[in-house]
Amino acid sequence: MLYGVDSYYIILVMPALLFALYAQSRVQGTFAKYSSLRNIRGYTGAQIAREILDSYGLYDVAVEMIRGNLTDHYDPRKKVVRLSQSVYAGSSVAAVGVAAHETGHAIQHQHSYAPLVIRSNLVPVANVGSQVAIPLAILGLIVGWAPLVNLGIILFTAVVAFQVITLPVEYNASRRALEILEEKGFLSREELQPTKKVLNAAALTYVAAAAVGIANLLRLVFLANRRRD
Repeated sequence: MLYGVDSYYIILVMPALLFALYAQSRVQGTFAKYSSLRNIRGYTGAQIAREILDSYGLYDVAVEMIRGNLTDHYDPRKKVVRLSQSVYAGSSVAAVGVAAHETGHAIQHQHSYAPLVIRSNLVPVANVGSQVAIPLAILGLIVGWAPLVNLGIILFTAVVAFQVITLPVEYNASRRALEILEEKGFLSREELQPTKKVLNAAALTYVAAAAVGIANLLRLVFLANRRRD
């Protein structure tokens, strides 16, 4: 049973899911903790994003507010840095760090950062895979048709590849953000430490997502092999 509790689920998927829950809890807790620590220069997330983008000549990249909590992202298709309300209007070191991180993605886009280019190319097939890979694999296992199972596994592999290539993209954006915040004097050395903790906690959620994806992929492969045997 693909969604039942089998040995593969217990050994592979369950630990990854628990790790994902921990990562999510940690990022929310860390962001909440440092959202009360106002940066001494009083910059808001929106101001920091605009300052950084302009300093790199990215005048055509807009900064917009978006609803939700920690929904911040950079849209390379529309060239928009979207910041959640608490980040856009917030003046905490957490808000500044997240805003700088998202501008890091815009800078990656400007420089054609290789992992970002690869990830962008994977988006179409990863989107399809995230929708149909598991249902196809399940159907193939039920009817006992190996080609359908294999197609599901191939599509889900693209999803996992997208999650894995996301890791260097996210960590590089955080590194760029911290370097810029320090070099341009937006934050003091003392403020950079809690900012780094916020960004590291956020990056852990991507590690967890990749771990869950890999665990599910391995489970699919093992179930397919067991069915063949």
